[in-house]
Amino acid sequence: MTNYQTLVRFAGFTDVHVPGWLHKMFDGLDADDQATRNLIGANIAMDQVKVLAKEGVKHFHFYTLNRSELSYAICHMLGLRSST
Repeated sequence: MTNYQTLVRFAGFTDVHVPGWLHKMFDGLDADDQATRNLIGANIAMDQVKVLAKEGVKHFHFYTLNRSELSYAICHMLGLRSST
């Protein structure tokens, strides 16, 4: 999640509820504070992956939108390392 406003807009198109705790995570951030929004989004994604992995999920699919850094960090956190 690198653009929270886009997430909210897409949720509205698809009639998906965005939970209040997620709104609170991004509430009050300046529009030009992309670095902080990226850190918050990365933290949320990593927390979700940790919970799912602990519950036995073994396969994940990430839509990186040409920004693979977060996916790489999540894989590293899970103990998956490049073979090269």
